[in-house]
Amino acid sequence: MDANAQAAQKKKVSHAIMMIVLVAVFFLFIFPLILVIINVFKTKADITSNPLALIGAHGFTMENFPKAMEKMNFLVVFKNSLIVTVCATVLTLLVSSMAAFVIVRNNWKACNLLFSGMVASMVIPFQVLMIPLVSLYGGIFGVLNSRITLILMHVGFSASMATFMFHGAIRTNVPMELEEAAFIDGCTRWQTYWKIVFPLLKPTIATVAIIDAMAFWNDYLLPSLVLGRKELYTIPIATQVFYGTYSTDMGLVMAALLLAMLPILILYLFLQRYIVEGVTSGAVKG
Repeated sequence: MDANAQAAQKKKVSHAIMMIVLVAVFFLFIFPLILVIINVFKTKADITSNPLALIGAHGFTMENFPKAMEKMNFLVVFKNSLIVTVCATVLTLLVSSMAAFVIVRNNWKACNLLFSGMVASMVIPFQVLMIPLVSLYGGIFGVLNSRITLILMHVGFSASMATFMFHGAIRTNVPMELEEAAFIDGCTRWQTYWKIVFPLLKPTIATVAIIDAMAFWNDYLLPSLVLGRKELYTIPIATQVFYGTYSTDMGLVMAALLLAMLPILILYLFLQRYIVEGVTSGAVKG
């Protein structure tokens, strides 16, 4: 066997080993979701006795879904989560893309300082700020228990990363010549942004939208600090109703988890083709 054949054989073996490892890692990550799906259609007794069985001893049941929806007041909490997620995501996209456009196209010292400050703020853990934040807004301003407050906090904590991604995308993928041509045709800076720059940012917009929407939808810590009234609860907070001091109905928990993840999973499936393209377009050139 010549050297080329041996190299080809080694390449095939290494490729096969890599695929086996990737498949094993995939099933390791997907196993919790599979566990939720197969247990959501079982009774509490079947889940407790054999959680790994595909079908429980009492057969297939759909009772967990209506019970979970009634107990967690699903329509109300779903509406709250939808309002918070959509509003916070849209505001983050608009504020961050506009801020990045101004920073990239204006070589002002203030813009450079602002961008450096935003990048530096990304390393500050939220846990460091949560107690002073709640004390300030709750004790001094008294603006807690409001969806608007939660939305603005979400935007504030996510704007730095989004601006960083839009900054790289505008610098690398939006030629200055297009904007100069728009100015010559009589477009204002505002019209240039909406008609030229913003449409070219679609991959990055999709990437930021799915990342932030998933974060806002699944966030438990910040809403639990801001929202104290049950009528304002989002889905992650409402799922706590299924966890008792001495016992937990895992069937209802599984149903609530599946109901909570379906909307954001559908959004991801629609936008997934933009993820890699958006992350690549957001890479910053040296």
